[in-house]
Amino acid sequence: MAARTRGAGSAPPRAGWPEPEPETVAGQALTEVILETFRLHGRLQEAAQTLAAAGELTAAHWQVIGGVLDEPRSVAEIARRMGMARQGVQRIADLLVDRGLATYQPNPAHRRAKLLAPTEAGFWAVRRISLVQHPWATHVGEQIGARDLRTALKTMQRLTAALEAENHPPR
Repeated sequence: MAARTRGAGSAPPRAGWPEPEPETVAGQALTEVILETFRLHGRLQEAAQTLAAAGELTAAHWQVIGGVLDEPRSVAEIARRMGMARQGVQRIADLLVDRGLATYQPNPAHRRAKLLAPTEAGFWAVRRISLVQHPWATHVGEQIGARDLRTALKTMQRLTAALEAENHPPR
């Protein structure tokens, strides 16, 4: 008789479950940060969706075009910079080009990987978003305070660097 494989919807009996290693204080704190980050991400996505509507964009469209406001980049570069899947960025980049908000330009470093750049209409869409985003950010930011927000940013940057320095995925 062949061994039965367990799918996502099945589990072994509880008596056979392995015990996890005890979490350290730092490990518990990181777990709490992760869970709160999930919650924060959801709230920020809701806000971004509402704000992006001012420029007739979605939050994802705003994120991709935001990745090329300072200089044209390849889809792979945008994906790395914005923490998105390359395939998702490609799909959105194509939609932005179809809508006339961005254009593909030749890439001197790579013949096949074109660079995405905003058009004037793309810059205008982002400017319209900034007209509502800046007052919103000021209102929310003042509730927290610039000092605390800078501390949070530095901590997030350190956490990102630590995770990027990992040579292996979590077990």
